Order: sequence, then structure tokens, then C-alpha cells
Amino acid sequence: MPSQALEKLLAVIDKLVGPDGCPWDKEQTPERLGDYIIEESHELVSAIRSGSAADVCEELGDVAFLLLFVSRLYERQGKFRFGDALDASREKMIRRHPHVFGDRVFSGINEQLEAWEQIKRAEHAEGRGARQGVFVALPDTLPPLIKAYRIHSKAARAGFTWEDDEAAAQQVEAEWLEWLDAAVRGDAEAGKHEFGDLLFSLVELGRRKGIKASEALDLAARRFLRRFARMEELAGERGQDFVSLSPDEKDSLWNRAKAEESSSD
Repeated sequence: MPSQALEKLLAVIDKLVGPDGCPWDKEQTPERLGDYIIEESHELVSAIRSGSAADVCEELGDVAFLLLFVSRLYERQGKFRFGDALDASREKMIRRHPHVFGDRVFSGINEQLEAWEQIKRAEHAEGRGARQGVFVALPDTLPPLIKAYRIHSKAARAGFTWEDDEAAAQQVEAEWLEWLDAAVRGDAEAGKHEFGDLLFSLVELGRRKGIKASEALDLAARRFLRRFARMEELAGERGQDFVSLSPDEKDSLWNRAKAEESSSD
């Protein structure tokens, strides 16, 4: 049972931070564990995208261990128990789904998402005595591509976005031309500025098409690495040093690797 598994894992954590536990674990704080949570979360996402259920199972366990570790540290400080966090999450999900746990009816997914954002803003405003903005719940530490996606998503729900996909595509074209102009002028700062604007507008165009830029770029990077590894393998089979090959020879290997990949689909 899940509850029994949780208790067993909590017992391991208690042993690790106990008097006869691990010196390293006993020195940890929630703040110190923050980077490990980020790292393990990335490993979990990587496992999910790899399609390996075994790897997902392992990485999911690693993330769960760290979450329980953090909660146990707060409990030892007398702040809250893990059950409190679960109860708060349960209440939050019920509150944010009035169409499921209540009698509210939405005309469509967009209206539902707008209500979700309104409820979140109300939650953050509660007890703070001030109206909270659209981006109040946006974590500052999100990776840039994910942050850009969330900004566009929240802005769209607030009614601030391009009228249609064509207008968004035209904005991408405009940003591309502005970047080219900065590049031709050799203005490094302007180039960085315009390149950022180009990426930002591309993220929104992808969002409108149901594409998450972070996932799409990660898949492209994986595809490149897979094909590059095959290029090196092909060169090795021919007794060639890949780095020493001419650009044309490398292009030939790239096309071979790409063709093999396409034929196996």
C-alpha cells in the first residue's frame, strides 16, 4: 500500500538524520536540499521523455525521497507535517475545480482556465491586503523557456495576446528582421535584445499550436545528439577520425545518420 511505503521511507529518513545517522544527511536543511530537488526533477522529466518506465519509477522515487526529507525537516522544526501539505493541496485542488466538486458550469476550456487563474490570484491576495497581479504566482526560478511559456499563457488568459495565429506568426517575422538588422550593424547588445524577443515570440507561436518550447527544444537536442553519436560510430567503422574529416564528409555522415533514423520510423 502507498501509505505503508511512505511510512517505510520516512523511517529511513528518520534513521539518516537521527543520532546514529549519516553526518551529511544530519547537516541538511530545506534550503540546501533545494538544488537537489531541481536536479532530481530534471532527471525525472528526462526519464519520462526517454519512454523508460523503469527509469521513471526510479527517478520518481528519488524526487519523493527529497520531498519527504524536506517535509520531515520542517516537522522537526515544529513548522508542519507532511500530512498538512497533502491536506492543503487537496483543499486547493477542490477549490480550483468548482466544476468538478461544485455546481459551476464552464462554457469551455478557456473559461475554465481563466477561472483557475482568478482563483489562484485570489488565494495569493488573501490576507495580504492588496490586489495581486496576473504574474504573482509565477516562480522566478523557472527555466527561461518554461517561464516564457507560462508568461504567454497567463497573459493570454488575461486577454493580452495577439488576435490570431497569423498575427503571432507576423510578430515572429518582425522580430527576425529586427535581429538581422542588429546583427548587420554589429551591435552586440541590440543583437542579444532582439534575439531574446525573437525567442519570446517563437514560444508564443508554439504555445498557440499546442507546442511547449522547452519540450520541443529538448527533443531537438536529443535528436541531434543521437544523430551525432551515429556519425561518430560510422566514422569509427571506416577507421576515420571524425574530427579530422572535411565539412563535406561530415555532412555526408549526417545525412546517412538522418536517413537511417527516418527509415526506422
